[in-house]
Amino acid sequence: MRKSRVLVCLLSLTLVAALTAGCGSSGGGQASAETIKLGFLGAKTVNNANYGVPGEKGMKMAVEELNAQGGVLGKQLEGVYEDNKGDAREIANIATKYATVDKVAAMIGDPATGLTKVAAEIAQQNSVVIFSAGATGAGVVEIGDFVFRNTLLDQFAAPSVVEWMLKDKKWTNMAIITTANIGYSTALTPVFKDAIIAQGGKIVREDSINEGETDFTAQVTNLKQVQPDVVVFTGYYKEAALFILEMEKQGIDVPLVGGDGLYGSDLVKIGGDAVNEKIILYCGFSADQPSTETDAFIKAYQAKYNEDPDMFSAQYYDAVMIIAQAMEKAQSADPKVYKTELAQLKNYPGVSGQTTFLPSREPVKSPVFLVTVKDGQFPVLLEKIPTSASE
Repeated sequence: MRKSRVLVCLLSLTLVAALTAGCGSSGGGQASAETIKLGFLGAKTVNNANYGVPGEKGMKMAVEELNAQGGVLGKQLEGVYEDNKGDAREIANIATKYATVDKVAAMIGDPATGLTKVAAEIAQQNSVVIFSAGATGAGVVEIGDFVFRNTLLDQFAAPSVVEWMLKDKKWTNMAIITTANIGYSTALTPVFKDAIIAQGGKIVREDSINEGETDFTAQVTNLKQVQPDVVVFTGYYKEAALFILEMEKQGIDVPLVGGDGLYGSDLVKIGGDAVNEKIILYCGFSADQPSTETDAFIKAYQAKYNEDPDMFSAQYYDAVMIIAQAMEKAQSADPKVYKTELAQLKNYPGVSGQTTFLPSREPVKSPVFLVTVKDGQFPVLLEKIPTSASE
C-alpha cells in the first residue's frame, strides 16, 4: 500500500492546476457553511474494499449519532463518500475534489499508508485536516501539521509482539517473508528484523513474494530446510492465506504471525481450515473483552448493520468522534484552528482503544490485541499485551 515520494510528487504535478485553484479557499470556509463536511477516503470496490467498506459504515454511524445529538457547533455533519478503489490516482483526484470543490473540514481515512501519503500531500497543501484510520507505516505525519492518524503503529506494536513470541511462546527461530512489491511489507520487515535481533531471536530464513502471486511452492520448500518455529509474514491477508495453504500441503506445522495487513474478512474464505489458529496478527481493536465504550459501540453497530464491527469500522468511528471533539473544544470547524486542539489529544477513551498523541502527533494506543482464526470465526482474541512508546 505504501507508495513512494516520487509517485506522490508526480501525482501532485498532474493536479497542480486544481490544487492552485483550491489553496486559497479550502478549510477556512467551513465556519460559515450550512453543514460541516467530512470526506471519506477508502476503497469500496476493487482493491482494499475489505478495509474501506467497514470503515465507511463506522464513519456513517458516527456522523448519524452526532447529528442526532445536535451536530457539531450547532451544525449538522455531512459525509461525502467517494470510492478510491485502492488506487493512488483515484485517491489523488478524490482528495483534490474534497479540498477544492466540496471544501471539507476533514478527510477521514485511508487505512493504507501509501494511499494516505498521496492524499496527505494534497490535504496539507490545501490546509485541510486528514485523519487516517489505519495507516501504520513511517513517514505519514511528517508530511505536515494537518496530518493525523489513530492506529496502532508498527514501530510500537511489532517489538511488543516479538517479545511475546520469544518470552511467552519460546519461538526463537524465525523466518521472515516479505511481499516485495508492497511498501507496507517492505517497511514492516525491518521493524520486525530489528526487534528480533535486539531481543536475541534468530532469523533462520528470509524470502520474498509478490502481491498477486498464487504459487509459493519454492518459498515454502526453502522453509522446510531451516525448520523455523514461526513465520513472520509482513504482507497482506490474501497472500498469507495462500502461503499457509502451501505450508500445510508441504507439512510445515508452524504459526504465521504478522501485522494488521493480515486483517481481512476474506482470510477464512481463502484459507479455510488451514488458517485456523495458525494465523496470528496484531491490531488495535478487538470486540472480545470490550471496554464500556467498545461494548456500546458493538451493540449499536450490530443493531444498525446486522453484523459485527471490525478494526476499521471502529477506527473510522473514533476518527470522526475525535475530530468532532476537537472542533467543539476549539469552537471552530476551520482546520487551521481546530488542528491545534486535535494535536493535544490525551487518553481519549475510544471504541478502538485509548489514544494519546505524542508531541510529534503520532498516536500511542494500548493494548496490542493479538487475534486469530478459531473454528472458522475471525477475529478471535488470543491475547492482549501491553505497549509503550516515547519520543
